[in-house]
Amino acid sequence: MIKIKINGKEFFAEEGETVRLVALRNGIDIPGLCDHPDFKPKANCRLCYVEIKGQKKPTRSCTALVEDGMEVTTESERVSKMRNTNLELIFAEHIEKCPTCVWRFECPLLKMADKYKIKLTRFPDRKAGRKTYKFANAVEIDGSQCIDCRSCVDACAMQKIYYLELKGKGIEQEVVPTNDKKKHCILCGQCAVHCPVSAAQEQTHWEAVEKIIKSQKKIVVAQFAPSIRVSIGEDFNMPYGKVMTEHVVAGLKKLGFNYVFDVNFAADLTTVVEAEELLERIKTKGVLPMFTSCCPAWINYVELYRPDLIPNITTSRSPQIHGGGFVKTYWAKKMNINPKDIVVVSIMPCTAKKYEAKRKEMKIGGNFPVDYVLTTREFSFMLKKNEIDLTELQPISADSPFGEYTGGAAIFGGSGGVIESALRTAQFFAFGDNEVCKFQVDFKDVRGLEGVKEAMVDVAGNKLRIAVVNGIGNVKPVLDNLKNYDYVEVMSCPGGCIGGGGQPIPTTPEIRQKRIAALYEIDKSCELRQSFENKGVMEMLDWAKEQGKHTEHKILHTEYKKRK
Repeated sequence: MIKIKINGKEFFAEEGETVRLVALRNGIDIPGLCDHPDFKPKANCRLCYVEIKGQKKPTRSCTALVEDGMEVTTESERVSKMRNTNLELIFAEHIEKCPTCVWRFECPLLKMADKYKIKLTRFPDRKAGRKTYKFANAVEIDGSQCIDCRSCVDACAMQKIYYLELKGKGIEQEVVPTNDKKKHCILCGQCAVHCPVSAAQEQTHWEAVEKIIKSQKKIVVAQFAPSIRVSIGEDFNMPYGKVMTEHVVAGLKKLGFNYVFDVNFAADLTTVVEAEELLERIKTKGVLPMFTSCCPAWINYVELYRPDLIPNITTSRSPQIHGGGFVKTYWAKKMNINPKDIVVVSIMPCTAKKYEAKRKEMKIGGNFPVDYVLTTREFSFMLKKNEIDLTELQPISADSPFGEYTGGAAIFGGSGGVIESALRTAQFFAFGDNEVCKFQVDFKDVRGLEGVKEAMVDVAGNKLRIAVVNGIGNVKPVLDNLKNYDYVEVMSCPGGCIGGGGQPIPTTPEIRQKRIAALYEIDKSCELRQSFENKGVMEMLDWAKEQGKHTEHKILHTEYKKRK
């Protein structure tokens, strides 16, 4: 440890740390837009200037390493002039589309403009004619808002997809999709969750959803994902990982949704379906390893890059599709409502879920199970736009019968959660002994934020070799050695859904850790922790079987295909 002074106060620091990191850790605000702990410092936004005693010129604090005895000043006349000028120049790169921007209430540019009293229009906009690149119906890159921080390019490289690249030089530099026909966007949205100014962003559905709610012509149902409850609070000044389950329900009701269901219920359902398929493959010597299918960006990866692995993917639908499917079949019949009069809106941490919802393979009786997908950021924007403070609402439980869930469902939002949940249930189905299953309810080897996690688990007398891939950038070693595994989970986003492309910004390693820890706390607090213990789920599955094999298959399973 060494000592440095910042604005006359002494602080401890570690060798190798940057001045900006030490300042921020101690509550001293140094502005910046291009710095992110997932990437090496780029020092290209030029907002984090500080003065260091003994140096002639101000320096960028995001790359300046601490030294023992260093004296730093974060506010001086020179620093202020350089920072403010650069901030005004950044506004000349960024077309203000604030009224419809889902990040309007969290925008660091607007906050800096207010704090430093910046003129937004001092310099003329120079990117007004730039193109917006849309990727399927999920993600887009708006060139007229890009500030050239290159974080989206770094994020795509972190995922080892390399779909985004830089074109041109100097003032003509621009982020564009590659012309390399061998590279494809998997719609993970990591470019969006790492963009500091919403130039890379989700393709929004909130306007269409608001219009439908206001029309009052349809029964509008919301369902929210496991990870939403531990991330949405961040946009309302709550601690990272704060559990907001019943506040989420209250917020959705306040926005005008007629019914609010918890996707945790559907996650229990997915767990049972997937566990049964795993056991069937083991029994019949089917295709192994079996891959999980809950991550739609991973499915996109397989269909685009490794279609030879399609037989390995479980045919089980994902929780949001299972949830929407049962709403428009089981629940519609129970409530005597025409499925065509129901609109299902998923609140998801993921941009690729927008694409998944519109896959034609998902249709049941001509209806899409899910009609619209809103990201966590869109949900937050809708609340703030309507002046709804989530923290001040009276908590409300999710509507029945899609409100109950077990701990096995709660952990779906974190890396390793899907496979752990499935193993809990598969062991019980295999052994038929609840005591044996309860004894092995925690599979800690598959937890955590390591790139690849491995475990050996006894299921039905078979030693199953398990692999969990945390972030698509880590998938290659597993795919290169598939003979070593029997069951594999892949989550494209770092940390799993808690680090999804639609989550609040910033999403850093520290924040991911706190969100995932909160999910395991929910799991531990649940009286029931294994998905087969959810009686509502088992009743619904029995109902599906009663509808005949064809209908049961359509509701519970799907198929995938090679895509160009």
